[in-house]
Amino acid sequence: MKPPPPLDTDYLESLLLRLLEIHSPTGYTDPIVREVCGELDRLGVEYELTRRGAIRATLPGRRNSPDRAVIAHLDTLGAMVAELLPHGRLRLVPVGTWSSRFAEGGRVSVFSEDCIHRGTVLPRKASGHVFDEEVDRQPIAWEQLELRIDERVESAEDLRALGVEVGDFVGFDAGAEILPNGFINARHLDDKAGVAALLAAVRALREDGGELPVDLHVLFTISEEVGSGASAVLHGDVAEMVTIDNGTCGPGQASREHGVTLAMADSSGPFDYHLTHHLLHLCRNAGIPHQRDVFRHYRCDSASALDAGNDIRTALVAFGLDASHGYERTHRAALLEVARLITVYAASPLLFEDQGTGLGTLEEFPETREVPLPATTQDPSKRVVQETPEPE
Repeated sequence: MKPPPPLDTDYLESLLLRLLEIHSPTGYTDPIVREVCGELDRLGVEYELTRRGAIRATLPGRRNSPDRAVIAHLDTLGAMVAELLPHGRLRLVPVGTWSSRFAEGGRVSVFSEDCIHRGTVLPRKASGHVFDEEVDRQPIAWEQLELRIDERVESAEDLRALGVEVGDFVGFDAGAEILPNGFINARHLDDKAGVAALLAAVRALREDGGELPVDLHVLFTISEEVGSGASAVLHGDVAEMVTIDNGTCGPGQASREHGVTLAMADSSGPFDYHLTHHLLHLCRNAGIPHQRDVFRHYRCDSASALDAGNDIRTALVAFGLDASHGYERTHRAALLEVARLITVYAASPLLFEDQGTGLGTLEEFPETREVPLPATTQDPSKRVVQETPEPE
């Protein structure tokens, strides 16, 4: 196997910090889309946009159909103004699924039609000097929060005079910090860390200059956090798609903040057997540290692609993320290994080139081999194991 092209750690980290500075809650993603398009321009990669702003870039290969895709999402969690309260504060509803306990204390930007206002998200009873122990007895719920805008406002009329209205988007500051030991702390690493890793892989492939076996479509979606991410960005001839997203660390989970986490299944069901095992082979052959995991309360762009009726093989490559959808942390080692796996995957042959864009025959369908059960087993039947080609 040819050694993978070198990755630029400084590029990955500086790009990640730049992406984290741009608010992009689902529904308010135009600024981040323009930033990523500008980065693709700098890398010399051609791309096109869907009507709503999902990005479909292409790295050409020797063969253009069937081909493959790698996907990450640009949108993040956030909030929206639900009500202008009589005392000049704002009631919020979440954009995406996340606990209000992680919104408390957040510094935010409120995007009105004419300007941006800064503020802080607070519990309704925010001062022990005023409410004493009632501060600690408040329930954890979005209904218990309010947004304090940094303006002289004391009524709903004052808020309207500033141009603030119901439906305005609220973006939460990332608060990013990269430590010398490689740990990265920030909100919204899901999935801007995945975007940075993917673009680092694209940059490495471009600088390497080697010819890819098939076209590689690099996709960036804008509505993954609300479930519809990859539903409208795929070419019809994409045969296999790898999603890059976070791997949830915690009790009972195998995900780690180092190496690559390969998901075998999530709440929408198992990922494709052949494609997942192909990635496992690539990790072993390239010496990429990795672990497997199963995510029980998790859904990614692969599910929305299949829900939209795409007949494709899907897999999930993840970077370990502690406290996902909260105060998140990962490590540069995980992001670099994810990027390295993507460069190795892009250079590997398509799994089943005979399976084109339409319905095929049994002869074109992947073969299986029969493996006998252990001799100690009394059952004389045989089990069938599907065979995945080893990468060349």
